[in-house]
Amino acid sequence: MSAMPPHSAGPASGPASGPDATLAFGTLDRLAPELRPAVDPRELRSRIVHFGLGAFHRAHQAVYTEHAAARSGEPWGIAAVAPRSADTVAALRAQDGLYSVTGLHGDGPVTRVVGSVTEALRMGSDAARIDTLLASPDVTVVTLTISEKGYHRRPGSGVLDAQALDTGAPGIAADLAAPDTAGLATVVGRLAAGLAARQRAGGAPVTVVSCDNMAANGPALAGVLRGFVEASSWPGRRALLDWLETSVAFPSTVVDRIVPATAEADRAAAHRALGVRDGVPVVAEPYRQWVLEDAFAGARPPWERDGALFVPDVVPYQLTKLRLLNGSHSALAHIGAAAGCGSVAEALATEWGERLVRAFCAEVGPTLPAGGPDPAAYADDLVARFRNPGMRHLLQQIGSDGSLKLPERWFGALRALRAASAPTPVLELALAAWVNATRPAPDGGGRQVYGTTDPAAAGLAACRRDGPDTPDTADTVRRLLGAVGAADLAGDPALVSAVTARLPALRAGRVEI
Repeated sequence: MSAMPPHSAGPASGPASGPDATLAFGTLDRLAPELRPAVDPRELRSRIVHFGLGAFHRAHQAVYTEHAAARSGEPWGIAAVAPRSADTVAALRAQDGLYSVTGLHGDGPVTRVVGSVTEALRMGSDAARIDTLLASPDVTVVTLTISEKGYHRRPGSGVLDAQALDTGAPGIAADLAAPDTAGLATVVGRLAAGLAARQRAGGAPVTVVSCDNMAANGPALAGVLRGFVEASSWPGRRALLDWLETSVAFPSTVVDRIVPATAEADRAAAHRALGVRDGVPVVAEPYRQWVLEDAFAGARPPWERDGALFVPDVVPYQLTKLRLLNGSHSALAHIGAAAGCGSVAEALATEWGERLVRAFCAEVGPTLPAGGPDPAAYADDLVARFRNPGMRHLLQQIGSDGSLKLPERWFGALRALRAASAPTPVLELALAAWVNATRPAPDGGGRQVYGTTDPAAAGLAACRRDGPDTPDTADTVRRLLGAVGAADLAGDPALVSAVTARLPALRAGRVEI
């Protein structure tokens, strides 16, 4: 498989010349060679289905897949499914699936077009095409980046909990009650229906790969899919469950690349770099990592040719990433918001930012299993990554959905440390900052006081029975911990007292480490 030739023909979907020319097959010959895709996108086939057409996927798995195709000569392309965003689907279709990724290096940005997306689909209107792809033996891998909330797990449920799926969640309940599968609205439901179509079409083995930030994300995904099928009234569901057990693999993974939300300035910069307009550019830090459990049911892209790591057990890598990177990110988000910071880089520029990251890693490091990265060296890398002057990763983005993120990022380490009678001052500070951040915004609208959003925002607000403007008490802390599935932590009087004692300083914008 060759790289994109200098003069390639293709259907231009936008203006082919002038200042308003749009990125598409027909305008690729206008790009400098170093800006073009690593592979001719017209030589690829849809052999992967991906759910979650967001910026992270386009800056991570799609890049690995393009490089794997280019370096192996195998035509691995991605049919990417957007659960909600019709605008992203329309923009990618207008650009023949092409878009740019700009690496935000400290010494300046580096932009390149990625061509691994062969189809852009919308989950509702393109349900029939999605089912056809999922039933096809040519498709051997399904990947997901749908965030923690896309799995609809019950708060506090364990990874191997047979009842982990929250069947009462509105989207799941509606899908289970639907008269047919055409209009299923959740990724869990749509994927289950597609796998059922595959089983009926002959049952070729397939690997379903969660790329979301959850401990044991493979078994977690397998659990909610099985839970959906079991709760359904579909005929033949027992045969489907048996087939899921024998023919579908759910490897666990670790993904890492900081991908901030794309701003208007990023769009303008991509236009300047490319010389054509890109409606869906992505910006990201230079660093990226992908660790996968080597447990696939069939053919897969040779992602290792682009540096992906296949290992027998991802747990040491997974817990290191979840607890140190994601955990310190959440701590920076909530503490930084209280101190008036807007981005990770701004928080690292304070007198307390680096100390917080290093202290967090030192405190949590003893809870990590052997076989993963060294926590101190990992902290060094985090400080350098978080300080990158080219990045503007917003704390509001990181701090959203805290009720779903914190059980994964903080609570396991906190439980282990408390059980060992180890001190937990940094986690106590972080928890206090989250408690402070769950106050509802003064103008309402479902947002929290620092602009974050959370699917549990209403329930968290209800934990403040004396109102959002009154000082938080130990009872408030207990109720909030209970609301996110941590009744055991809520029942730890010393922890609750320590968290409560931190709140007045945070309310005043002071960070005391």
